Amino acid sequence: MKGLRVVFATVLLSTGCFCAFMRTSSSETAGAGSEKGLPNSFFAMDTIFGAPGRVQTSVKEQAAMVKELGYAGIGCWGNSSNLRETLEELDKNGLKAFPPYYGIDLDSAKQEYHPELKEAIRLLKGHDTALWIYMTSREHKRSSPDGDPRAVEILREISDMAQEAGLRVALYPHTGFWLERVEDAVRVAKKVDRKNVGVTFNLCHWLMVDDEDNMKPLLELAMPYLFVVTINGADSGGKNWDSLIQTLDRGSFDTYKLLKTLKELGYTGPIGLQGYGLKGDAYDNLKRSMEAWRKLSTKAAAE
Repeated sequence: MKGLRVVFATVLLSTGCFCAFMRTSSSETAGAGSEKGLPNSFFAMDTIFGAPGRVQTSVKEQAAMVKELGYAGIGCWGNSSNLRETLEELDKNGLKAFPPYYGIDLDSAKQEYHPELKEAIRLLKGHDTALWIYMTSREHKRSSPDGDPRAVEILREISDMAQEAGLRVALYPHTGFWLERVEDAVRVAKKVDRKNVGVTFNLCHWLMVDDEDNMKPLLELAMPYLFVVTINGADSGGKNWDSLIQTLDRGSFDTYKLLKTLKELGYTGPIGLQGYGLKGDAYDNLKRSMEAWRKLSTKAAAE
C-alpha cells in the first residue's frame, strides 16, 4: 500500500495573497478552513518528515502528501537550498508557504544570525508569509530580560529586511532556549514595537514549561501579537517529547478546548501541525492528524 501511495503522489504532482495571519477566507481548501470548519489555515510543519539529515522523503513527495490530504501548505526548516526547493514545489501544487525556522544568538562573541536568513528573505519575497525566529544565549539565563536590549536591536534589523519583502517575523518560544516562554516573546515583541513582529504559541513547548490552567490568560496576553499557533496531540502533565508531541488524534490534552478558546478570542490566523520526533509513517501521521483536525474544527465552528 505504501508503494501505491508514492505512485499516486507522483501522479498528483505530474497533473499538477496574504497568508491570512489575522484573517483567512472560509472558501479555501479543507486544509485552509472550510464552510463547516474554522477559518484558520491548517498547515504541516516539515518536522513530521524528520529532522535535517534524517528525512526519508523528497520535498516533491512531501508536497504531494500534504496536497492530497488537504493541508494548506508547509512550514520548513531554515535552510536556503531546502527552502528554495520547497517553495518551488509549493508553487507547482498551489500550496502556501508557511514560516521557515531560523535562529538568533544573543551572545556578544557570536554572529547574530545565520547569513542564510538574508537569502531566505529574498526567496520568500512575494510569498506573503513569516519567518519563525527562535533565540538562544549562554550569557543570559532563560527568560532573563537582561538579553532584551540585544534581542530588540537584532530583531529591528530583521524586521526592516522582512518589511521590505512583505514578510512578518513570528518569535518562536522554545523549551531550553533564552526565548523559552510565550510571555518572553510578548515582552520582546512589545519592546521591538514593529507591526510586523509578533509571536507564536507552540502547544508542546508551552505544555513543557507551564500549567494548563494558565492557557486562556496566556492567550489573552498574546492575542494582540499572535501571528501563528502550532498544535499536536499531547498528554496532560507530560514532560517529555514522546508524550507532548503525538498525532492530533492522540493524547489526553483537550485540544478542542484550545481551539475553542482561540475562536472565542478571535484568532483566525494559521495553525500548524507539529510533528517533530513522531514515530511511524509520515503519511499515516498526516492522515490521522487531518482527520482529527476536521472533526475538531467542525465541532468548534458549530459552537
